[in-house]
Amino acid sequence: MPEASGREHEIVVYGATGFTGALTAEYLARNAPGLRWALAGRNPTKLEAVRARLAEIDPSLDSLDLIEASMDDPAALKAMAASTQVVITTVGPYLKYGEPVVAACAAAGTDYVDLTGEPEFVDRMWLGYHDEAVKSGARLVHSCGFDSIPHDLGALFTVNQLPEGVPLKVEGFVRVGGTFSGGTYHSAVNAMARLRQARQAANDRKRAEARPKGRSVGGIVGPPRRANGGWAVPMPTIDPQVVLRSAAALERYGPEFRYGHYLTVKRLPMAAGLVAGTGTLVALAQLPPTRNLLLKLKDPGDGPTPEERDKAWFKVRFVGQAADNGAKVICDVRGGDPGYGETSKMLGETALSLARDDLPETSGQVTTAAALGQALIDRLETAGIRFTRVE
Repeated sequence: MPEASGREHEIVVYGATGFTGALTAEYLARNAPGLRWALAGRNPTKLEAVRARLAEIDPSLDSLDLIEASMDDPAALKAMAASTQVVITTVGPYLKYGEPVVAACAAAGTDYVDLTGEPEFVDRMWLGYHDEAVKSGARLVHSCGFDSIPHDLGALFTVNQLPEGVPLKVEGFVRVGGTFSGGTYHSAVNAMARLRQARQAANDRKRAEARPKGRSVGGIVGPPRRANGGWAVPMPTIDPQVVLRSAAALERYGPEFRYGHYLTVKRLPMAAGLVAGTGTLVALAQLPPTRNLLLKLKDPGDGPTPEERDKAWFKVRFVGQAADNGAKVICDVRGGDPGYGETSKMLGETALSLARDDLPETSGQVTTAAALGQALIDRLETAGIRFTRVE
């Protein structure tokens, strides 16, 4: 959508006064000179404070546009969406706060970017707004942070190293060092409390969504096992769902594609503790009293310090194999602080790519691999996230 379209802004950052929203705004301030953009949120005083901090990075931003828009004001959200080519929203948990922004973007033909890791939200937004976005031309791109860009684009990068037109198998092994914010914690606890509703939304989508013709796409499941220099524990996150949706959308993944997704830990007791701890959290999240106690452990606005973020890192190793001739490749995706430093980078570069790059013709709810593909990989490599073929 070029400047000639008449949109006042290329990008609007909605939720710019929150922890990740402010980091994303700072990333754009440092890395996108000349960008036509704005900050949006419900509190004008807090927005002015964020703008003042950005002006310390780039003095020209002392006049950056501010847009007051609350989740309970559809008219304001509609005007915000109509003013820009792309909306980045960092306001979560998305099940609670996300739908009004999706609705506004789908109606206005405005591209939408978020960092949700909530499968139920993504499925409900597909059911509610995919068709409308197809008609308006909007691209609704969810999970554009550590959930799930390294995994989605890493799988695509790996597939592109393998032969075409043959069955493929890819497994991703995740290692991370770092902490997480209160907002991420609250989203996870609330998602655990809604497993039944999430299954229902997933089943409703499965019945309504067309499957790839003449091709087969599926996940790999199994118990923890020794792999990749440690113990691989299946990760029941949104990431493998995103990878498989990219595989369903793109023929390059072959006539039959299988994907497995794992967290790698060093020792078996750590793997057992991780499984047990996750089960305990899920059980506690089912009852309101214990769920409320869990939510009180961390405030939604809390986040790691700059020193903690500087020490954080991630690496995802992908092992890909072709069924016809046994061709095998190993690829890595590496970066720094996964939850915040790199997530704000991923959000910013996704939005910049949607606003400025020559991309495939897509619309509706789409994944990063399907909508942006190599263009976003190139941007992220330039920004310091490494995609490497190891062997």
